[in-house]
Amino acid sequence: MVSLKRIYTITGLVFLILILGVVAISTWYTVDESDQAVIMTFGKVEETITEPGLHFKLPWPVQSVEKLSKETFSLKFGYKEEDGEVTDYPSETKMITGDENIVLADLVVQWKITDPPKYLYNAEDPEKILYDTTSAALRSIIGSTKIDDALTSGKAQIEADVRDLLSQLMEKYDVGISISAVKLQDVELPNEEVRKAFTNVTDARETANTKINEADKYENKRMNEAEGEKDAIISQANGDKAARTEAARGDVAVFEKLLSEYKGNKGITKDRLIIETLEEVLPNAEIYIMNDDGNTMKYLPLRSLEKEETKKTPAPDEAAIPEEETKKGNASEEKATGEGGTKQ
Repeated sequence: MVSLKRIYTITGLVFLILILGVVAISTWYTVDESDQAVIMTFGKVEETITEPGLHFKLPWPVQSVEKLSKETFSLKFGYKEEDGEVTDYPSETKMITGDENIVLADLVVQWKITDPPKYLYNAEDPEKILYDTTSAALRSIIGSTKIDDALTSGKAQIEADVRDLLSQLMEKYDVGISISAVKLQDVELPNEEVRKAFTNVTDARETANTKINEADKYENKRMNEAEGEKDAIISQANGDKAARTEAARGDVAVFEKLLSEYKGNKGITKDRLIIETLEEVLPNAEIYIMNDDGNTMKYLPLRSLEKEETKKTPAPDEAAIPEEETKKGNASEEKATGEGGTKQ
């Protein structure tokens, strides 16, 4: 029969081995590159470990470790995606715009745990707080936005405003979460008829923008062409100005030279100017210069004399008859006369 002392000894050794095993196991821990750890001493937070690798601490229950991920999480508001299937929650995404229209809006929030102790102990469910705060921020921004902006070109501004407001609220709640990004997934109308009407409006707006862009492009083209034509006209005008200026300077130089000659020989220069002027004014006129005292008017039929002189001039055919042929003709006449006299 085993004695009680031996039983107690074996039991004590077993407990001692268990205690030593727990101590040996709980005095070290590892932190991955994607994790961060919180060290607590009797439940009180001591420090946060972010360096990856092997670390040591006091054995449990003196110190304990809580590990949290450093990765970026995604919060899906208004829908849920599991195994490739998307489930919508219209009751959560239905909200009123600033111009009192109803839209369905859902988004994705990218967030990280930046203060592990606050995330662990400042709130019972930080992710639930983040979800409710996202809903409040989105409804606040949509409630101050017109429906046209929410459905078309104002989505980027809505995302930025929701991110700013959500970041402010999460800092106020102080649960150790920071917002990285906000992305609107869908902003749509609650029924097909209204959706079709707004689609037509959007298409018309896009068409108008396209026409406006084409008109601006044509305007810019015509403006550039007009600028080029203007520069060409200005350049041509400057060239004409320079040419006329040089021509005027040349005329002035000729006039000054003529003036100096006129001052030296007034009579000759005056007659020359009169003759040159008559030649320019009457280019086809026949001008005769006569030396007369001017007391009596004399008629000189120069044209008639020229005609008579032309008549006296032998014709080209007669002048071209050779002298030898003329002599032969005279000899023939003399011979004919002699023969006639003999016959008598």
